[in-house]
Order: sequence, then structure tokens, then C-alpha cells
Amino acid sequence: MITSLSINNYRSVLQLTLPLGPLNVITGANGSGKSNLYKALKLLADTANGGVINTLASEGGLDSTFWAGPENITAAMRRGDVPIEGSVRTEVRRLRLGFATEDFGYSIALGLPEPSNSYFSLDPEIKRECIWSGPFYRPACSLVDRKGSMIKVRNGRSWQVVAQHIQHFNSMFDHISDPNGAPEVFHMRELIRSWRFYDHFRTDKDAPARKPQLGTRTPVLHHDGHDLAAALQTIIEIGDGVTLHKTIDDAFPGARLRIVCHEDSRFSIEFHQEGLLRPLSGAELSDGTLRYLLWVAALLTPRPPSLMVLNEPETSLHPDLLPALARLILHASAQTQVWVVSHASRLIAALEEHPSCNAINLDKQLGETIIPVQGLLDAPSWYWPDKH
Repeated sequence: MITSLSINNYRSVLQLTLPLGPLNVITGANGSGKSNLYKALKLLADTANGGVINTLASEGGLDSTFWAGPENITAAMRRGDVPIEGSVRTEVRRLRLGFATEDFGYSIALGLPEPSNSYFSLDPEIKRECIWSGPFYRPACSLVDRKGSMIKVRNGRSWQVVAQHIQHFNSMFDHISDPNGAPEVFHMRELIRSWRFYDHFRTDKDAPARKPQLGTRTPVLHHDGHDLAAALQTIIEIGDGVTLHKTIDDAFPGARLRIVCHEDSRFSIEFHQEGLLRPLSGAELSDGTLRYLLWVAALLTPRPPSLMVLNEPETSLHPDLLPALARLILHASAQTQVWVVSHASRLIAALEEHPSCNAINLDKQLGETIIPVQGLLDAPSWYWPDKH
């Protein structure tokens, strides 16, 4: 389980370290920074999948993702005694992201390259990566350290250089993944790669989930939901089929689900509702009903990940469905760590009733995303390897 997440110099986040639990609910007013926390976590995931540089490019480039305010916001600025203004920069600009689990931690620092005539002179570079043991970084606990183009691994009381000329746009995860020679890198890479992100399933009339699809065993629902019928049938056969049917009845009393396998091996949905003389096909389902079935398939996965991130799962759902969705999310959080970004008060209230819920309410002051109730002594301990 991730116990803390830290973000520095990313969009509306100047510096923020969040404590995390089995179930985390990120709330706040529009524009408070919920999406920026989601994007930061997604950037971390892209690091282990070789896509962090392309993701930053799609966001407009590294320079546009940097915190746009002053390097430091003083107490006098916060009180309004002096205007918000910049000063002479004392640190190089870096985007830093990191997290810690109960056993290991990882951080990455990205920056702009030295000025040159290259066409790629605005491409971000990975300046530093570290893996350490324990809840926060300390030099004595460092296990793998990458500075620029060199990676070294701790070997007893000394360090062993394992790579010296890696490209600045490649992560250490792209170069050393030997479970014997560098088990910490392999473990961290596989941990991050197991994270799943679900963000706004398609439910329009042409959505793939509405149409019959070729069916194979599908323990993990694709992020676009095209394999919905196969994923539901997989849960019925090798997962928790009893809970699946109970969950559907919880949201739609008297309803039941059946997956049809056609002669061409395509699977389709039949949704039986109380009072109707025939079942509804996927093409006939309302947007809310289809989206709820997609959440059922995602959250009841027979192969739970270490982390599942749900971005605004309430979209297109009738408010009366939100308590049932909350119970489904709570059931999933017993098997996997869950991160929910939401502004639906009914869903949030239902989740916050559970004792394991870690509710994080964001606010924005002077353009900076903050946790208003978090004091200096409330934030988890965190130290950046290249920032003192």
C-alpha cells in the first residue's frame, strides 16, 4: 500500500505531501487541484511504462507544467501584508514526484536540458531517480540512485555502477530490471505497472461497451470498457459471481444480468429488469446503467491491482445509484488500495462513513493547492534526494 505521495512544483502544487490509506477520497471545489493530483499520480505510473516524457509533451511541455507562482510564498504574502511577487531564484526548476510504501520509496526529478541548438532542446530530462528503504528518503537508506546518465546500486556498504550512459529521456526502469541484480528496481517497476486508472468510460450510442465483442477471459477490464461483457463473464466464472449479482440487485432491485455467447464467439449483455417482458441489450441501456455495469466489472476484478484510481466515478449516474456505488467501492477497498476523485456529495458522504476512509479535502489559496487542515506536523515526513 502507498502510505504517502509527494508532489513538488507541478501545476497548482508548490509542495504537497499526502498521507494515504486503503481508501482515499480526494474532494474539493472546482479548480482546487483534484485533477492535478490525479495527473501527477498518472505521471508516476507513466514513468514505469516508458511514457513520462510523451505525457509531459501532451500536457504542453515541462515548462508549462511548472508551478507558475513565486518560488516561495512567505507568511507576509499569505496574510496580504505584501503583494505576491517573484524574487531571484535560488534553486534550479525541477518537477518532483514521489511516493512511499510500507517497505520502499521512489522519487523522480525532471528538468529542462542545457541550452543547445537541438530541435529537442525543450524536451524534459530525467535528472534524478532514487529508490530507498523505509517511509522517507535518507542517504543511508538509499538503495538505487540515478544522477543524470549514471545509475548505481548499493552493494553492501559500497556502491556498484550498473549503467553510465543512459539517455536522459529514459527512466531507470527502462534499463535495469534484473530481479536478481537489482530486485528493488524490478519490484518497484512491477508495483507501479500494476496500478489501474479508470477515467470517464464512454457510454455514447457508439461506445464499444454497447456492442457485441469477441470474448476471451478478461480478468482486467480495459480502460475504455470495450471488453465489458467478457469481463463480467470472467467474474461470474472465476471471480466473485455472487457479489456481482448482489451488487446489481443492490443498485437495480429485481434486476439480473446474463452474458450471451453467440455462434461467432462474440459476447453481449442481456439485462433483465423487473416488469419488462424481454431483456435489454447493451445498445438499449441508459448511460447510467451501462456506466454502473462498467464500474462493477472494474471493481470486482478477479485480479486486484495494488492501486486503483477512479476519476469522478459518479459521472452519468443518478444520485440514487451513488450509495450502491459507494458500497461497491468499499468492497473493492478490502482487496486493493483505492483512490477516488469526486465532487459528488452523496458519494463522498457514503464513503466517509467507513472507518478506513481517508478523506482529503483540497482548497486553493493564492493559486496554490493546499490541504487546509494539514499543519506542518500533520504531513508525513518527506525529503527530496536533490533538495535540501
